[in-house]
Amino acid sequence: MTDLRSLRSDFPILSRSINGHPLVYLDSAATTQKPVAVLDAMEAYYRTSNANVHRGAHTLAAEATELYEGARSKVARFIGADPAQTVFTRGTTTAINHIAYGWGLDRLKQGDRILVTIAEHHANIVPWQIIARHTGAELVYLELTDDYTVDIGELESVIDDRIKIVSFSGMSNVTGALGPIDVLSQAARSVDALVVLDAAQLVPHQPVDVNQIDVDFLAFSSHKMLGPTGIGAMWGKPERLEEMEPTEGGGEMINIVERHTSTWAPVPHKFEAGTPPIAEAVGFGAAVDYLDAIGMDVIAAHERDLTTYALEKLSEIPDLRVYGPKDATKRGGAVSFELADIHAHDIATILDQDGIAVRAGHHCARPLMKYLGVPATARASFYLYNVPEEVDALAEGLLKARQIFGLS
Repeated sequence: MTDLRSLRSDFPILSRSINGHPLVYLDSAATTQKPVAVLDAMEAYYRTSNANVHRGAHTLAAEATELYEGARSKVARFIGADPAQTVFTRGTTTAINHIAYGWGLDRLKQGDRILVTIAEHHANIVPWQIIARHTGAELVYLELTDDYTVDIGELESVIDDRIKIVSFSGMSNVTGALGPIDVLSQAARSVDALVVLDAAQLVPHQPVDVNQIDVDFLAFSSHKMLGPTGIGAMWGKPERLEEMEPTEGGGEMINIVERHTSTWAPVPHKFEAGTPPIAEAVGFGAAVDYLDAIGMDVIAAHERDLTTYALEKLSEIPDLRVYGPKDATKRGGAVSFELADIHAHDIATILDQDGIAVRAGHHCARPLMKYLGVPATARASFYLYNVPEEVDALAEGLLKARQIFGLS
């Protein structure tokens, strides 16, 4: 197993105790913990260079602008992109809303279709529902196979000239299953449809290069990849970004403002109205530096090994069912499960008594929960700072839950 154990000392929160037990943090699909390098970078900005960006001629403004745009360059480089095509947003959800309103609202019409999968996060469902209601378009779904991967066998019956947008996740936040990016993109291209990739769970865990995948837009979030909350990125092909309308108006995103008309600033500033999250961008850039120093191939291998070990350990627990591929090469490290008839919230509460943090609920994927026939699942999710002993602690905690509920 690729051992990144030495990195744990970079994360102050991992030394904390919960209920008298060492913290076992297994909720990185919800948000990741932050290394000292990120915390220090944000503090240094506020302590030494705090000013607004792009607007001032004084030294602090120039320093802040350099830090902000430098962070953009780092984030862009991380996915093989041009900074001029990389827009800072509040996160993946905001980015998909930008795309839905800025591109879809003016182009979709009655009879058009938007194709998603049943495994999508609400952030990749609700914006399209709203746009469909405004435009008369229809939202249609691909379902799953028996191993919880997207059923691409349904494509032939779904893909036709009515499909105008295909939007899907690169990695499910529930099942961990990897999205069939190439297959869905090729299907979309066959009918000249827009391709949107929700990469919130993909970019933090595996190498991603926008030059190697055929998508029109890609969105991801800083807080899923060691950075701060409140910021993410939207990458788009230049022609798509040019034809999109901004969804927010005000300062920073304008070129000329007259009494009744305005023109927009060049991309990416066209989509960044108002004072941006400058410190958060600095932290985002520091997170990218940290991940680059380790190497995304190394991180992916570590998570694959850890997930393989977790699936093996969980398979030894009676009455436990995992919702996701059994093959670790087809998935990431988000492992959702059900233990007998114990409610997911009870499982999470019992684990928390021993300092083990997992997620419980519908994971912002209620259509998927209904499709699976469960009200909720518990979810353990892994990242670069997790170690096998934490998987062992999870397994022991689940055996304890069985005992508490009289199952053994």
